[in-house]
Amino acid sequence: MANNLIKSEIYSAYVQDHLTPSGYLKLPNDIPDYLKKCRFLPKLNNELADQRNSTYKERFISLQNLVLIMFENDNVLIPKETAWFGYYPNGAFKPVLSAQQTKLYLEDWIGLKTLNEGGRVHFLNLSGGHLGISTSDIKKHVVPYLMDQTSSLSTQRENRGNVGMPRKVKPNSQSMQIVTDIDDQEPTESMLGGLSSYEWPASIKSFFRELIGLSEENDLV
Repeated sequence: MANNLIKSEIYSAYVQDHLTPSGYLKLPNDIPDYLKKCRFLPKLNNELADQRNSTYKERFISLQNLVLIMFENDNVLIPKETAWFGYYPNGAFKPVLSAQQTKLYLEDWIGLKTLNEGGRVHFLNLSGGHLGISTSDIKKHVVPYLMDQTSSLSTQRENRGNVGMPRKVKPNSQSMQIVTDIDDQEPTESMLGGLSSYEWPASIKSFFRELIGLSEENDLV
């Protein structure tokens, strides 16, 4: 029943409300309904010209590295090149366009072109099915970027820990309030800098410690 609904009325209000994957399905032969009625993907891709979200693009561009992994035998993402932001042209199911041939890239709707031209996008093609990445491939292709990030955040922590002289003093009716550089930063900057109070679950910490080779004393960010 679900398959029949998806095939016939994928962009109907009922299917969009009750079948979550329908919000991420783009039919190249039904672009008008896709743009008008699909609940999630057009917004995430910044495809709606009059509703483009600059914050999406700014945050995407702020990534230090973007590792895009395409699995050779992926039968969940169709076409498999979707993992690299490739897709069909509007109006047809062939040929498959590379990311660099799509409007999303050429017009830089989400910042993918900016990231790629800055050398921060890494396209990997691995064997196996959808998300079937092995531990050895994670260590080879993903962990090096995590190590770079961990080193960078550790340096930021050390630098912030050495903040000494206050930058300015703000008076109030009760006392003199000392405000340092850290106090002046926006909360989002602290989050991006790895200084949030969020605590990773023990299982996640253990998994990444094993991958990266950290000891219990060298805690994860």
